Amino acid sequence: MFYFHFANYRTMVRLAWRERNPRARGYALAVLLLAVPVVSAFHALCFALDPVFFPGLMRTTVRAPVFVLGHARSGTTLIHRLLSKDRGRFSTFALYEMYFPSLLQKWTLRKLGAVDRHHLGGRIAALLRRWEDQRYGAVRQVHRMGLHEPEEDDMVLYYSCASGYWITKLPYLGDLDFYDVDAWPARKRRRLMNFYRECVRRQLYLNGAEKTHLSKNPIFAGRVEALIETFPDARIVVPVRNPYETIPSLLKLVRGGWKRLGWDAESQARCLAVLAEQSFHTYRHPLEVLERHPETPHAVVDYRDLVADPAAAIEHIYERLAIPIAPEYQALLSSEEKRVRSHRSGHTYSLAEFDLEADAIRLRLKDLFDRFGWDAATPSGDPTP
Repeated sequence: MFYFHFANYRTMVRLAWRERNPRARGYALAVLLLAVPVVSAFHALCFALDPVFFPGLMRTTVRAPVFVLGHARSGTTLIHRLLSKDRGRFSTFALYEMYFPSLLQKWTLRKLGAVDRHHLGGRIAALLRRWEDQRYGAVRQVHRMGLHEPEEDDMVLYYSCASGYWITKLPYLGDLDFYDVDAWPARKRRRLMNFYRECVRRQLYLNGAEKTHLSKNPIFAGRVEALIETFPDARIVVPVRNPYETIPSLLKLVRGGWKRLGWDAESQARCLAVLAEQSFHTYRHPLEVLERHPETPHAVVDYRDLVADPAAAIEHIYERLAIPIAPEYQALLSSEEKRVRSHRSGHTYSLAEFDLEADAIRLRLKDLFDRFGWDAATPSGDPTP
């Protein structure tokens, strides 16, 4: 059955109703009271019909999925995009598919896309590309987004009111918890994760049951135990990068979205403080869980190695996860390496911009600074992919 987090929904409506900013309150209540009930009910109906229209779904299993997780801005997207190019091996969610979690919905949309290509000359696709440019143009210099791009599959939980993506819309960190799933009560955690597994199963049925699901989600750093519990044969990749770079980069990215939605500075500051504090858990928790589960295949990837030699870093991941690498994919990696090295981001940030103290961060994460040899100098921007 379709999963819906009723407690989160009630909390979001209550917080939005009390919001003092008229513009922000109107936007939030319109989404929560109008869009969410209608769309979620439609998803629930389609989800229930999936086994009826696709009886083979019940025989589809999720085998040895790969999860890329860690602090945002640490290279999770780059690793995910490079791995996803091994299309004969991996299955991913495209962005548009996460807003339609039912197999029936995805199948129908793909058929409509084929009709557009073969009979309408791609007119609908052209309109969608123009919409994409308007919708995602402002963030593409920081994070390339598009309806057909592989994305963070936590968004498949959006209309279940269980996705961390809601925080980009509603700055109520501290009042809502989408992150620390490993600390949830067992029954609540299993309900969420079982539904997520059903969403993955539907995507595999569509893309090819023989493939391996590939996921990238920084927010999954708070649910590593839950992932291993739900997928006992899971394989995990954890990129690591100097927190002087990742923490202010993430805060600036999130703050930009809140500003565009008109949230007041006080709410933004309060939630940014919560997000900065959560960053320390995001760095430690995945590594601590993997130490407790030595049986779980995993790879820890230094961001500097990733951008200096992307092909070697990906080959290291394949070796650590015991995945054979095909010669054609190895050749593709070599061609991608030049593009990755030449890319430069326009995203700039600093610790001082968010009143973050380098010494305090280093003190909180001293063992990781020593382990990974992070330089003590504070960077002023993000010149790398």
